[in-house]
Amino acid sequence: MVVRPRPDQDGPPGEEPAGLGPAGDSTAPPAARRAGVAALSPRYQIGAALALAVVAVVTCVHLGMVFLSVAPANTVTRQHGKAIEEWIYPEFEQNWKLFAPNPLQQNIAVQVRAQIRTAGGDIDTTGWYDLSARDGEAIDGSLLPSHTEQNELRRAWDFFVATHDGDNRPVGLRGALSEQYVRRIAVMRLYREDATGPAGTVQRVQVRSRTTNVPPPEWSREQVSDKPVHRVLPWWTVTADEAAGGVR
Repeated sequence: MVVRPRPDQDGPPGEEPAGLGPAGDSTAPPAARRAGVAALSPRYQIGAALALAVVAVVTCVHLGMVFLSVAPANTVTRQHGKAIEEWIYPEFEQNWKLFAPNPLQQNIAVQVRAQIRTAGGDIDTTGWYDLSARDGEAIDGSLLPSHTEQNELRRAWDFFVATHDGDNRPVGLRGALSEQYVRRIAVMRLYREDATGPAGTVQRVQVRSRTTNVPPPEWSREQVSDKPVHRVLPWWTVTADEAAGGVR
């Protein structure tokens, strides 16, 4: 009797087809290659694990410090307030408070004027430039407003007010830094506005704020003044590098 091989058989009669096990199952695929950290040697795996642990710890500490810096006063902030301030200021300063009882109810405009030395050597005084109004016009209707136009001037003025008393005298070591910050922004904006004219330089600047109350809603019985209040700072001498337009 002649035994013919089945169509799925490649070998002689009576032998199992290649690639099939005793029960006719296909051979299992080779093990998948390791990827990522698992592909590293044990020494490098330990190093990667330590690096991830350090990043996780630093992240948790930073988030905790930021939370404590904006949270209401508590036992931790009273005992470790200095350490929290050293971690947060100035790079990670937050300009908001948790559970703030009242939102800002005033419009504050920062304005500047300057004494210009013209190309002929004369000294001219400019009018007041409303820097806040310029920023407002730039972001009005913009889908992607610039962070600088939104916050640079406003944060600088908040920084100045927080480090000076009612007579514009600096309080603490950061007072001089806030003055320099506001002055440099003012000079930069004046050059941007071409306030100096051809070949002119800024010699001195004077900054003031104009504060007006936001009118209350019609249903409110609250009464507020609609008269603007000005805070006028003394004239500041502009340094040589700033006068030459070095901050543009």
